[in-house]
This record gives sequence, structure tokens and C-alpha cells, in this order.
Amino acid sequence: MTTVVEELRRGPESELPPVAARRHPWRTGFAVFLLVAAAWSAYLLSRNERFGWDVIGTYLFSEPVLDGLVLTLWLTVVSMAIGILLGIVLAVMRSSENFVISGLAAGYVWFFRGVPLLVLLVFWYNLAALFPTIGVGVPGVFSVVDLNTNALITPVAAAIIGLGLNEAAFMSEIVRAGMRSVDRGQIEAARALGMSPDLVLRRIVLPQAMRLIIPPTANEIVNMLKTTSLVSVLAVADLMYSVQQIYASNFQTIPLLIVASVWYLVLTSVLSVGQYFLEKRYSKGVQVRKSRLALRRAEGGS
Repeated sequence: MTTVVEELRRGPESELPPVAARRHPWRTGFAVFLLVAAAWSAYLLSRNERFGWDVIGTYLFSEPVLDGLVLTLWLTVVSMAIGILLGIVLAVMRSSENFVISGLAAGYVWFFRGVPLLVLLVFWYNLAALFPTIGVGVPGVFSVVDLNTNALITPVAAAIIGLGLNEAAFMSEIVRAGMRSVDRGQIEAARALGMSPDLVLRRIVLPQAMRLIIPPTANEIVNMLKTTSLVSVLAVADLMYSVQQIYASNFQTIPLLIVASVWYLVLTSVLSVGQYFLEKRYSKGVQVRKSRLALRRAEGGS
């Protein structure tokens, strides 16, 4: 009697024979070969004195490099904040039933996704060529005060405007995709209960869309961190511009570029760890990956 009860507690799965994992000797051998090749390459690189490892050690924590690193992080945070906020506004505008509002938002996305970011940065930096002064008031009617454009649009301001507006176009598509993933029936049910469109957006659509919006947004932050290197063309003293200034004086180009690469790798690694935990947190309830693993195990794969 006891044996029957224990079998019932274990359930029918306990009667299934154990599944043995399939062996892949060629794949394992190839992985070992890649590991040995990577270790050998690292050894050869470390033995090559032309890389200037002593120069790298000298400038890795130097003051100009660390100052440029701080400015790079600041540009990333501010530009992403502008891009996310404006991207949400554009995504809501794209979802509007008014064709003028949705059309203007679509035109914005089309323009900023089509024009290279480097062109936009140089354009904003030279805005004074088109508008020597920027008036505060009603354009074409009256102006309370006229501001000098060159004094207003500094290189840092031009970099933030260019990076932020360009990022907003891409973020709007990410947010719009997340909003469209919400079941239309839930929105109609909320409207049937008397909820206003704004309340439906805040209480129904955005909370569910965040699961799909946040992981690619974290990826956009990593991309933005690397994209900020383009502002060196505006003489903004970010990380890239700082190492450029140093190797322009000592002609140690390769070691200084390695210094910049090391810091970009460190920062992207830290952001990637944060991205991993965000994806893990917001992928709760998504069983796609688990289903694929279960299917592979059932087929005898590793």
C-alpha cells in the first residue's frame, strides 16, 4: 500500500526512462581548439612590445582620460533621458487616430533614422550659420529677447541635441512595438469600463509594454555609450577626444586607442550585466526559452 502511495506522489513522469544527453565530440574538439587559439593569441599580444603596454599603464588612469570618461558617461545619461522621454511622446503620437499627429511623428522618425548622426552633430554645431540669433517669443511676430546662437549652442549642447533627437527616433519605434504587443481586447475592455484613453495608457498599456521595452532600451544605452565617441568631431572633451589630444602630442596612437577601448569595454560590460538582470526580471512569464530547452532535451540534444 505504501509503495502505491509513493508512486502516486511521484507522478507519471517518474515512470519515464532517463534521457541521456547526446555526445558531440567534434563540437567539443572545436571548442577546445578555439580556446587554445585564443590563449595563444593573448600570449603573443602580451609579448609584443610594440603595443606599448607601459604607455597604456601610464595613461589608463591619467586625469585627462578620467575627465573624458566622466563626460562620456554624462553625455550618455542626458542624451538617453532626452531620447526616452521624446521617444515615448512620439510613440503615443504615432498611435493617434488623427492622421496629422501620427503623420508628423512618422515624418520625424523617417528623417532622423535616415540622416547619419555625424551629419546631425555637425549641423547643430553650425546652426548659427542659419540662425545667428534665436528669439524668445512668437516666431515671425515678435521677440522678447534675442540670444546669440553661438553662445547658446556650445559644442556640448550641440552634442546633446544631436544625440538626444537621433535616439528619440529609435526609442519611439521600440516603445511603439511594446505598445502594439498589448492585446487589443484588454484596451477595448478597459474603455468599456469607462476608463479614459490616458488612464488606459497609464494603467493597462504601458505597464505590460514595459516587459518588451526595457530590454532593448538597455541595449540602446550600450549603443549610446559607444556612439558618444562621434562628438569628438565637435572638439567635445569626451573619452575619445581626450586620447586623441594625448596621442597627437606623443604619437603613441595605438596604446592610447587601446586605453580608450579598455574603458569602453569596462563600461559596456557593466551595462551588459545590468541589462542581463533587467531582461531576467521582465521576462518572467515568458516560457519561450524554457519550451525550446525542453524540446531540445526531449530530442536528445545537449
